[in-house]
Amino acid sequence: MIFLQILIGLFAAVGIGCILADLMKVPTMKASKAANNLGKKGDKKTSIIEIYLKEFATKLSEKIKLNEYKKAQLEADLRTAGMDISPEMYVSNAIVKSVAIGLLAIPAFLIFKLLGLFIAFVAVVMYFSETKKVTKMIAAKRKKIEYELPRLVGSIEKTIKHKKGAVYALESFKDTTCPELKEELEITIADMRSGNEEVALTRLESRVGSTMMSDVTRGLIGVVRGDDMEVYWGTTALKFADYQREQLKAQANAVPRKVRKLSMALLFCFILIYVAVLGQVLLTSMGTLF
Repeated sequence: MIFLQILIGLFAAVGIGCILADLMKVPTMKASKAANNLGKKGDKKTSIIEIYLKEFATKLSEKIKLNEYKKAQLEADLRTAGMDISPEMYVSNAIVKSVAIGLLAIPAFLIFKLLGLFIAFVAVVMYFSETKKVTKMIAAKRKKIEYELPRLVGSIEKTIKHKKGAVYALESFKDTTCPELKEELEITIADMRSGNEEVALTRLESRVGSTMMSDVTRGLIGVVRGDDMEVYWGTTALKFADYQREQLKAQANAVPRKVRKLSMALLFCFILIYVAVLGQVLLTSMGTLF
């Protein structure tokens, strides 16, 4: 009986998927694979499920309408995170992935209702997780950039003493830093060379969205204007050095906590082994008594 329920649930889920694919005019798998491989870099292969979900998301994105404020904000966040998709496509991706998991709740409800509720809960969590992905990516990128800023400030401080310009200071540092900061510096340098330098630095500040980067761009704007910024850079270098020490201290303090968690897990495994052995001996002894 349970096996029959599983088959009915699976056929129902597949049938709903086929109906949705037909209604949304999703291309065939062969056409989808060919389109997906066009302009693709590297040897990374895309699974069939990912291709299908992408096709559904593309069709759904054409139906989604976002208000102007949310669309502009999401567009800026996606550009900062380096995700080359539209806001509508980003939202539709989250919806399609959560619905794909939610469809699995149909056969699960027929087998065990609690399992179906759990899968439905996972689908809701998946939606909110996907919608927050860009925020997490921006936060991770900002953290990596801020970690490199003390070195950038130290480099700028030395360069300014030799009366070099802001463009030269950024140009000489960009090849020695992390990919995230290097990309931002390359964009800024190109902006500074092709247009207004102060505007380019202001754009850098708005893209990164960090108070530490604001301190850096403020000093660079002063350099562009020809102000005497040696004292400013010396003070900023000391402040950023303190920040870097705090970061290293936090990383060092996090290591013992991780070790303690692993030690507790290992101790629990040893205790479990002893309990299992003692339990087996007790059961054997009780069997001989009775």
